[in-house]
Amino acid sequence: MAAMQAESRIGALWQQRMDALKEYDIVRDGNVFRAGLVGSCVFSSEYDRARTLLSELIDRYDGVEFDTLFPGREIENDGGSCIALESRHSLTPATIDYGRLAQEMLSDLTLVHGVGEVSERQLKTRGYHTIADLLGHPKFRYAARQVLERLTRADPADVIDLVGNRHTKSHPFALGTAGSFEPGDYVFLDIETLGLFSRPIILFGVGTIEQSCLVVRQYLLRDISEEAAALFATAEQCSGQRPALVTFNGKAFDLPYVQDRLAYYGLGAIPRIPHFDILHFSRRRWKGQFPSCRLSTLESAVLGVARADDVPGQMVPEFYETYQRTQNCGPLVPIVGHNRQDVVSLARLFFYLLGETCGCR
Repeated sequence: MAAMQAESRIGALWQQRMDALKEYDIVRDGNVFRAGLVGSCVFSSEYDRARTLLSELIDRYDGVEFDTLFPGREIENDGGSCIALESRHSLTPATIDYGRLAQEMLSDLTLVHGVGEVSERQLKTRGYHTIADLLGHPKFRYAARQVLERLTRADPADVIDLVGNRHTKSHPFALGTAGSFEPGDYVFLDIETLGLFSRPIILFGVGTIEQSCLVVRQYLLRDISEEAAALFATAEQCSGQRPALVTFNGKAFDLPYVQDRLAYYGLGAIPRIPHFDILHFSRRRWKGQFPSCRLSTLESAVLGVARADDVPGQMVPEFYETYQRTQNCGPLVPIVGHNRQDVVSLARLFFYLLGETCGCR
């Protein structure tokens, strides 16, 4: 009850604090050195375009009702009520060659404790070409048996730990474990917040594969007081039948942020499930090839996506504040579009990388 009473006051409290929401620096275009020094930045051209867009949106949608602009459905749960928007997008999941991936992992002797790159080469010259061959080795047979048992169980979380302990969390084998899931098992998550730490989440984007389509459900806050309901709905999506979470920088940002806000309202937590953070795999694949490994950069360079009328994520709080202050729904349009495209690009990039790692050749 106390949490719900706090919820009723939170909108007014945040309205008073909106003037302190800015958590980024404006950096001159091309000043890569400066951009690397600040924690969060927006290039001056992006900032200018966003401010111009905001003014245009206010004029364009003056007098337009919320339900007209966002024809979603009202949902009610233990957290209250919020609006749910739904869209469908064509998507082709990667075709996985399970046999090739399994053979590559069985041929990696360094997965066995005590075997390094040098000793692996030596062992292979002596006829130990697979981990199964090491069952006959006097020194490594026990460790090899343990690895084979773990690979045979094919528990994705266990295999990820095995690969991470012997390689890195971004190793292709770690991503390859995602191939053990069905497309309908994945949950793609992206959030939009009012800042970097312990501030409300105003939009949750959740993507799932249904009937060969990517279905994106967005839980949008018409008011800050609806955050608990949107949190509860998102947690339900991540706690159902689908056991694998996919994010972009979600291990450091999205998931901890959601867990923190769930705890704030006393709504429990998202259970620990296999989590594939595509930022880490993207850095391993493209670091040094593009100016950055931001999702917006990769979707343009790799997926050929060009966004129009986009709002930088750092400026979302300002757009949402304008909506709250004026009750003009226009500033919400690019926020919803930005979040939806993030989820779609996340899913496409995930399957792109998964196809490269263990797809059919």
